[in-house]
Amino acid sequence: MSNPIPTSPLRYDSSLERPEDDEAGTIHSLLEALQKINETTFRDNNHGLRSVHAKSHGLLTGELRVLEGLPPELAQGLFAQAGTYPVVMRFSTVPGDLLDDKVSTPRGLAIKLIGVQGDRAAGSEGDATQDFVMVNGPVFGTKDARHFLNSLKLLAATTDKAEPLKKAFSAVARGTEKIIEAFGGKSGTVIALGGHPETNVLGETYFTQTPVRYGQYVAKLSLAPVSAELQQLTNAPVDLHDKPDGLREAVVSHFARHGGEWELRVQLCTDLASMPIEDASVEWPQDESPYIAVARLGVAPQAAWSEARSEAIDDGMAFNPWHALAAHQPLGSIMRARKVAYEVMSKVRARQNHHPIIEPVSPPSFT
Repeated sequence: MSNPIPTSPLRYDSSLERPEDDEAGTIHSLLEALQKINETTFRDNNHGLRSVHAKSHGLLTGELRVLEGLPPELAQGLFAQAGTYPVVMRFSTVPGDLLDDKVSTPRGLAIKLIGVQGDRAAGSEGDATQDFVMVNGPVFGTKDARHFLNSLKLLAATTDKAEPLKKAFSAVARGTEKIIEAFGGKSGTVIALGGHPETNVLGETYFTQTPVRYGQYVAKLSLAPVSAELQQLTNAPVDLHDKPDGLREAVVSHFARHGGEWELRVQLCTDLASMPIEDASVEWPQDESPYIAVARLGVAPQAAWSEARSEAIDDGMAFNPWHALAAHQPLGSIMRARKVAYEVMSKVRARQNHHPIIEPVSPPSFT
């Protein structure tokens, strides 16, 4: 294994989490903002959408293979022994409304493993899935749920506002980000507001951004492209001119001819001072604890998006980091807020669409 295992990974203990003051009130306000976004988009579309990451660009099925011979520090939870799991993948972008892809925002990836057995995290008793929810950047945009509330209120206030203005602002934001990067910097705020480069979603490396329990330890996870076909798409531009669904078209085009393989990697927490649990805006230093491969995720050529797939996955599934083994319980303020928000809002969508949302026990079929 190319990367060394950290010598002293931090042992998990429930005392590592420290809830904020009036965290319940913050979560209640977050729900109000999410419901405002949902009500606006439902009025426009007559369809229940996710309040964030509403638009899917690729809906894939594949298989995750846990690597053999992992050292004890990495052989934890579902990675304790080699094995394979069916996988559903959903590529998306951040907004809660269905925008032209010229409004270029961070990319998201949700992964659902099926047939995962073991003791469950609270709220997912009886399920047999493990979800990882990721974004193409190593840190969350705000440190905790209270600060995220301010960002979500802004998102709620701008949902359904004139799309041409959003496209124009996105173009300006992309130009601003290029200038910042030319001087060696990077602005997560500018990128989040529409300044993300117009690049292929398949070449990105994705991160959980927030920590999870990793058996006896604590970790963040990432998924990085490793097959040549996907690596060629890293930073590859996508033509979005007069193509409102250009990102989706690029994903569909790729998987019509090629497959792809990613590496699932784990970064173990070794020091709470430099790798905090409750501050999701801090990047854990990789020179102290590198990301190390624990599994490979493979996808064969397939129809990467269709109305049938959208009905089965967009409408019929909820991707929630609390769909998890107890050994991979989500940690920190953002994750605690997600527990309530994701559960409530998935029920709202199910009711609006008259479509049940259930945890799968076998790979989906599309008819």
